[in-house]
Amino acid sequence: MRYGVNLLNFGDGMTPEHLVRQATDARDLGFTFAMISDHIVVTPDVHSVYPAPFYDQFTLAAHLAGRVPGLTLGTTITVIPYRHPLHTARLAANVDQLNDAGFILGAGVGWSAEEYRVLGVPFEERGAITDEYLAAIRGSWTQDPFTFKGKYVEFEGVRTGPAPSSTPGLPVWVGGDSPAALRRAGRLGEAWHPFMPTVAKLRAQLPRLAEEAEKAGRPVPEFAPRIQLMIGDVPDTEDRPLGHGSIEQIKQDVATLEEFGATHILFDTYPGSPEAWLGPDEDRRILQLVKEKVLG
Repeated sequence: MRYGVNLLNFGDGMTPEHLVRQATDARDLGFTFAMISDHIVVTPDVHSVYPAPFYDQFTLAAHLAGRVPGLTLGTTITVIPYRHPLHTARLAANVDQLNDAGFILGAGVGWSAEEYRVLGVPFEERGAITDEYLAAIRGSWTQDPFTFKGKYVEFEGVRTGPAPSSTPGLPVWVGGDSPAALRRAGRLGEAWHPFMPTVAKLRAQLPRLAEEAEKAGRPVPEFAPRIQLMIGDVPDTEDRPLGHGSIEQIKQDVATLEEFGATHILFDTYPGSPEAWLGPDEDRRILQLVKEKVLG
């Protein structure tokens, strides 16, 4: 099992120094990977949850690659329809080449209809666009020159290097827990990366993930959840988000995820609103507590 940290790349007071400190703290506490979230346009609905200033995930990953060696970096998640697939593929491969410990591309459809509107991308077609773009991204990592023809994008004889340092390309972690996300993970992902899973949902979703992979003739993707850490008194039911509860509950949650086959767990200290966030020192205290009392 590998354990990682969700790096906060937004909000009042966030500076380059704080960003580097988060990654350094994660590495020094013994976490082996760190992942970064994605928004391009901070529309009012985005700002209410993930306020500006918002640092670009790929730029930040490249920045950290040169300053915090030994930490695998990744995205949780990249909203795939926001960028041309050749651009996303090149950004991810470049960071992978620049970072000695590699890079993971988290992939998803996003949620902000307003952000889609500003970017001129049809929100209602985000699932189909994501599937097509992921196919193009994966192809560009293994073919140089590369030709692709789809409904949303087409090109011929494009040079795509440098390729990722890993073969046959970067690991893609598909986010989301809808039926469409499970199909996408089964067909196109190396891992399924849901946020705030519960035991009740996992009992239903993991068998469905295996079915989708079997239909696609692929190995079952790894299971790499992201759990929100909310330490407190929470009733212990199968609908409780894993990561919410006492330290003893969270310790059992980690064991439960391992029983479900998790290969990675990403810990997220952000409580879901800027008003509830208590700052980087509190985040570090929570991660240190989890490292000492939960992970041992």
